[in-house]
Amino acid sequence: MTVDGGYGDIFGPQVPRTGDEGQTATFALASAAYRDNPVEEITKADNDWHQSTVKAGKVSLFRPNLGEAFSRAVVDRMLGSGRKPLIQSFGTEPQVVVEHCLAANNIRRDRDNRLSAVMVLCGLIFLPGLLVWLLVFAIRTNIDKRDDRRASALATTLLVAVGALAVIFLIRMPFTGFWAWYSRAAVILPVVGWVLARRICENTAKDLRGRWAGLLSGSNIGAKVPEAVPSSPRETAAEGLRQSLAKLSAEQQSNSVFYAGPKGILGMGTRWGSWQLAEDLRPADPAKEIHPFRSWDVIRSIHDQLRMLERGPLNTGGFPKASIRHWIVTPIGENAKAVSRPEGTDVEAYQVKSHAIQDICNKQQFGAGDRHYLGVQWTLWDGQLVITMLITVTVLHSTLRIEVTGHALGPVNGLFTTAPEAPSKEVTKSFKPWETRTVKLPLVTTNEVVRLAVRAPLTWYPPLLNWLGGSVALPEPFGLRHAWADQPWRHRFMADDALRAATPVLRVVHAAALRTLEENGVDIEKFGVRSGFLSTAVQDASPRKADLYDA
Repeated sequence: MTVDGGYGDIFGPQVPRTGDEGQTATFALASAAYRDNPVEEITKADNDWHQSTVKAGKVSLFRPNLGEAFSRAVVDRMLGSGRKPLIQSFGTEPQVVVEHCLAANNIRRDRDNRLSAVMVLCGLIFLPGLLVWLLVFAIRTNIDKRDDRRASALATTLLVAVGALAVIFLIRMPFTGFWAWYSRAAVILPVVGWVLARRICENTAKDLRGRWAGLLSGSNIGAKVPEAVPSSPRETAAEGLRQSLAKLSAEQQSNSVFYAGPKGILGMGTRWGSWQLAEDLRPADPAKEIHPFRSWDVIRSIHDQLRMLERGPLNTGGFPKASIRHWIVTPIGENAKAVSRPEGTDVEAYQVKSHAIQDICNKQQFGAGDRHYLGVQWTLWDGQLVITMLITVTVLHSTLRIEVTGHALGPVNGLFTTAPEAPSKEVTKSFKPWETRTVKLPLVTTNEVVRLAVRAPLTWYPPLLNWLGGSVALPEPFGLRHAWADQPWRHRFMADDALRAATPVLRVVHAAALRTLEENGVDIEKFGVRSGFLSTAVQDASPRKADLYDA
């Protein structure tokens, strides 16, 4: 982490800390903090399992746009005091996304401070005139919402008519003395304030859109979050924010995950394939007994062999380096709205300790409780595809079962990868009605300036602003990556990568397990035959809904 003396890009170029494999997905999600689309578009990014909710406000004039609602909701959910546990965002760096949300909030807060000063000087002091102009704009906005061209023309006519009445009022003033000058100011200064507000809004919009475009193009757009760097021990707020960001990073590295039935393992995607090898444990020599061993011994042997996946007899590329970890999987309800991470002496900094992992692997194989899985995971396509193969070994009576399952998490929804476009519309040419031309529109519309100016004085108290204008309720249990992930099967090469990973992983797992069984005096003939059958079947792998049982 780099810190410059002028509080520039405090966190430096926001490159994901685990390498560059998560750059595209991370920056795509971070770009949502700078967007100015309608807030309702967030629901278009929802998938079959996780849905966002747009809560309507009391007054449409105070409604937020997508970037305002998204950045506020993400910061509150991921850094708020007493927040509920989060789901890991595999393939992305959630801290980077949160830092950009904080930076976007800071940019808007600076804009709102300037707009608030304009509102006080040109609006609140001349409240009667301000209220009249706001009423006119509110009526114009409601009329302009209709798609009918006549409605749009009527809205423009209304504004022109009110402007004409204002001019007549100024010329034929019914008051004299102080009230005459006050009335003139009440008519003119709100318009002057609107002109100043428009310039402020346009400058900020250019900055936000520049960052939006920069993130999607791969530029090193840094998040400016000076309030997360304490300059003295007495800055408790800055220290609290720094600790919250550190807590977020620690939870991202947790080895505890949650299985939500048909939704699969949250953060890893749905289970699309399952292959099971189960045979009886018989001694290779009838005169001798099997040498005692545990499930952990088989898992440890598989773990060592999986490290060799990136090596091959031919120099043809192949697997990149994989992440191989032991996972503790907790079952939750399909429609559960919250999760609870393991606690106690066996857990430290969200990590289940090694001795507890071994106990769960060896003992908790039937009935209630958490389960152990060994996972090999690849983050591909710049974080847009996360492939996870999970292995579990169980022994019930004299039957040993080795199960390999495939999970895949697809790319983030296309909403997050769309670049900003300059506002424009096509109009018919005056002398050639059979032809059209493109006309550039203002970056910030009249209605948008009014909306931002009205919201500005209330941004100091977000709960009131959310009540008046509305907000976004994020899908729970919440994790940045899986909440807006699409299925990978619509992308040909992503689907191929997911399917191709199954065969070599399955064969390595079986080879390592059979070697351990043979070393411990187990007759592996039936295991070998069964492994051969599975090795043949896995070559015809096809994605299916493995968690939807036809029962």
